[in-house]
Amino acid sequence: MKRIPLILGAFLLASPAWAHHPLGGMPMETLSHGVLSGLAHPVLGFDHLFFVIAVGLAAGALGRVFSGPLAYVLAMAAGCGIGAIDGPLPLQELAIALSLVALGAVLALGRLRYSPLLFVGFGLFHGSAFAGALAGVEASASLPVLTGYLAGLVAVQFAIASGVALMTQGRKITLAGAAVAGVGVFLTLEQIEAPLLALVTG
Repeated sequence: MKRIPLILGAFLLASPAWAHHPLGGMPMETLSHGVLSGLAHPVLGFDHLFFVIAVGLAAGALGRVFSGPLAYVLAMAAGCGIGAIDGPLPLQELAIALSLVALGAVLALGRLRYSPLLFVGFGLFHGSAFAGALAGVEASASLPVLTGYLAGLVAVQFAIASGVALMTQGRKITLAGAAVAGVGVFLTLEQIEAPLLALVTG
């Protein structure tokens, strides 16, 4: 269990600039291209990956090894659809940062009964961000690409979350929760830094 914070810390050192195009900027034209992109997005974007890991930790502690991750990926898929149709949700990046603070705090404090609500609520924002990431690199993605992309997102995140849940059932997760919350605080400060400076200097 001591390895979990170390793993989380290693991912924090990874640059978010690595996301979100595993084809190296080449155009995505087929279903398989969409699947590949969907599989890579949550793995290369550490903010999303931390949340998926935290979902797995909470699901394992609750004994909802598969139903917990399923609730998250369904909400994420819904958010992705909303983002693709209507554009990004309000304050999306801030909400994603706060999702790590909230779920990490729930894990650290042992308030696990609240975690399913966080899976669903914040899952919408993560999904919306995934839709925006695809639009940023492939503005005119075809239906097969979009279908593959969503399938890849659902598959890899469900696999990661349920795998973490299986490995950590019955183990203490407070330290890992604190690590997730710490990452969330760092990302939240990044999101509010510019507006606060503008407010102070303006």
